[in-house]
Formats: sequence, structure tokens, C-alpha cells
Amino acid sequence: MALFSRKKKDAKAEASQPEPAPQPESVDDPVNGEEVQKKGMLKRLTKAISRTRMVLNRRVLGVVGLGKKIDDDILENLEEAMIEADFGVETSDFLMDVLRGAWKGGKIETTNDILPFLRTDLKKRLTHRGNDLKFAPKSPTVILVVGVNGAGKTTSVAKLAWYLEKSGHHTVLAAADTYRAAAVEQLKTWSERIGCEIVTGADKADPASVAHKGAERALEIGADVLLVDTAGRLHTQKNLMDELRKIRNACAAKKIEGAPHETILVLDSTTGQNAVNQAMMFKEAVEVTGLFLSKLDGTAKGGAVLSINEKVEVPVKFVGLGEQLEDMQPFNADNFVEALFDLESLAESKDTE
Repeated sequence: MALFSRKKKDAKAEASQPEPAPQPESVDDPVNGEEVQKKGMLKRLTKAISRTRMVLNRRVLGVVGLGKKIDDDILENLEEAMIEADFGVETSDFLMDVLRGAWKGGKIETTNDILPFLRTDLKKRLTHRGNDLKFAPKSPTVILVVGVNGAGKTTSVAKLAWYLEKSGHHTVLAAADTYRAAAVEQLKTWSERIGCEIVTGADKADPASVAHKGAERALEIGADVLLVDTAGRLHTQKNLMDELRKIRNACAAKKIEGAPHETILVLDSTTGQNAVNQAMMFKEAVEVTGLFLSKLDGTAKGGAVLSINEKVEVPVKFVGLGEQLEDMQPFNADNFVEALFDLESLAESKDTE
């Protein structure tokens, strides 16, 4: 039977789970408050991709911003810096082709032009597929969350539920990762903290049956969103596709037209180019519509965001910046590129040399 969990945590769960995350401070002025939050997130994001920025600061300062005429040697040195920062060989090659084309086309002439050009170009590349979460014309919107075990999928599901609830979207969780009891228990604990309803099934229950019950409950209570956690096992593309097709059909059987409306793939951003390989496998197996990059903390390789965006051709929609519920945000290309290529910090570093 489905379990609609709103009970208090038992002692064992309380001891094994982290303390509830502090809620973000409220801001009375919505205009100034939004600006304050943006600056705060930009600062955290800058810290999160510090490894990439450290490499770029060290290597790029020797290449750009010196007012030199661009030549092949300068571009080769810049390409080496990008690869060291884990932009990926293919993405670095692609970006250098763009720079060489701009140079030969007269759009950039000196090293002072390189970073401003890259900032503008990358923002376009990271946004042209659309980064916003898509909602169904008629509720509930069904969102499947997929990803391999260890990528932070279940925690990312909880963060998405928290974000949706804070945004005013009444959400029902369906714990369809029935192969891992720990994942179900973890989601139950998170759901109690978030204040959203959760639907679970028996141990090792058919994931599609849990999704079906979740859809039934979402319709019954008039929820805005049904968020479905799925198994993180990647056996074969056929098994994965078959299981997710069953889940999709289970939701559609409850007359939720167009379900699922989003399929979000959670990727561990600290794995660099391995994340690209995972994304390609999932994309071939299922229709992935957006990416959630988890663990974008101080050890993350920020250049992987660009590699994933170019190689996978699926928009980044969310990033996770830490362990707590509020440590996530919708992906903002402007903030990301500004943090990655922080010209002001580069200039300050150069002035202190």
C-alpha cells in the first residue's frame, strides 16, 4: 500500500540524518532582496568553481589582458589553460575554433578582447536551449529525476522538492527508487522537513506502481507537481528505457497528458568528463530534457559545465552547491560565466603582482 508520510521522525532517523537546514533569511524589499540574493549566490558560485578559476587565474593571466596582438602561439597557450581547467579537449578545441574564427574575422584583435568575447559567447551558448523548468498547461506537472547511484540524485530530488514548495508549487514526491530502501527512507525524512507529501511502496515494489500511486495522489489533492525519484542503476540502455517507459505510461494512465513533462538528469559535476559520458548514455536511452549538476562545490571542475552543455546538447537547469536543502539554485548562465571569468578579480590579481 502507498504510504502518505507526514509523521514525525523516529529516533533512529533523527540520529542518522543531518540537522535541518536553516531557512534563507527573508527580505522585505523584493527588488533589493533579489539583488542581495543574486550577489550572495554569485559569491558562493565563485567559491564553488574555485579550482577552475585558480587554474584560469594562473594560466590565463599570462596570456590575456596584456594588450598584445593575438597570434597562434597565444591561442595555443590559452587552449592548454582551458584543458588544464577541465573544459575538456573537445570543448576547448571548439572554443578555440570560435576564437580563431573571431580573430580571423576581425571581431577580436588583441588579448584584451578575448575574455569579454568569451563571456558574451558562452552566455549565449549556455542559454539558447532555455534553462527554465517547463510546467504543464494543466496540473500536475510530472518531473522524472534520473541518474546513476552516487551522483547525489536522491538529495537533489529533495532539493528540487524544497525549491518547488518554496516557489509556491504544491508538490507530491513519489519514491520510485524501490531498489534502495535507504533512498526511500532518506526521501521520507526530507519530505517531513520540507512539508510535502510522499508516496512510497513496498520494498522492491515495481517502480511504475509507485509512480502510478503518486499520480493518483497528485490528482486527488490537486497538487501542482509530481516529482518522481527513479532507480539509479544503469544496467543496460534497454533496461533503463523499459523501466522509465513503464513509469511514464503509469503516469499517463492516470490521464496526465504529456507526462513526464520534464526528465531531469542528475550529474556529479566533480567527475568532470565522466559526467559527459553518463549524460550521453542517458540521453541515448531516454528523452532527457534538463540537467541538475550536483556537488558543484569547492573541488568541482567548473569547465565541465561547458563540456556537458556542448557535448550533450541538453540545457543545465539546476546546480547544487552544498549539502543543505537551500544549497541549490536554478542555473543562471550570467552568474556562472561571471564567476568563471571574473575579470575584476583577474585585474586585481594582476595589479598586486
